[in-house]
Amino acid sequence: MGQALNGFGTSNRTHEGKTMTRNNADKFSIRKFSYGGLLLTALFLTAVTVALSADDRQIETIDAIAMGTSTQLGRQVSVKVTIYEYSTDEDRQLLIEAFKKGQNQGLVNALTKMKSVGRIAITGTIGYDLSFIRLVPTPTGRKIRFVTNRLLRFGETYYNTQTTAYNLTAGEIEINDSDKDKNGGILYPAAQLVINKEGQIEFQLNKNAWKLTNIIDWNKAGTLK
Repeated sequence: MGQALNGFGTSNRTHEGKTMTRNNADKFSIRKFSYGGLLLTALFLTAVTVALSADDRQIETIDAIAMGTSTQLGRQVSVKVTIYEYSTDEDRQLLIEAFKKGQNQGLVNALTKMKSVGRIAITGTIGYDLSFIRLVPTPTGRKIRFVTNRLLRFGETYYNTQTTAYNLTAGEIEINDSDKDKNGGILYPAAQLVINKEGQIEFQLNKNAWKLTNIIDWNKAGTLK
């Protein structure tokens, strides 16, 4: 179903070689966020979340189609997000402190030490663990936000390419209980958080974000069963 998504640890046949060191400006983009932005809201602001006990939870699965934007327009892949449990306020605070101390690499290090709370995979791959999943109720349903360390490909690490700096994967899925046509989301396959010269936090992306469509919420994720 189209080519595999760059940034998910897939084995693209280009097999990198030294061409992996290419430095074309159009391969990278920057997304600036205030503290109301996607990832920053999930990590830096206190959100009203639904507290589910272990007895109330079951493994939840959400399927979606990821559609490329901008230079990747026309490409699409299937994405599966599996949720074992939701991260706690303590987990969020740990990531906040880690970012304050070590910025993006501090966040990466903290995520590495966290237990898996879910998994993300695309068609043709085994996927990898999600370290942080946040559940945020909305007037029409809920938003599920996630961030984890990106699985770097062999060619990236072997040639120490520029893309290794984009070592986070993050995203948001919005579920509308009253109108499924309004379900949607966004995926950042390869990203990093930086602080610019003006002191603002920037979400830098390798290439572009992917739009999530055709959301199927198999288990009414984030609700009491």
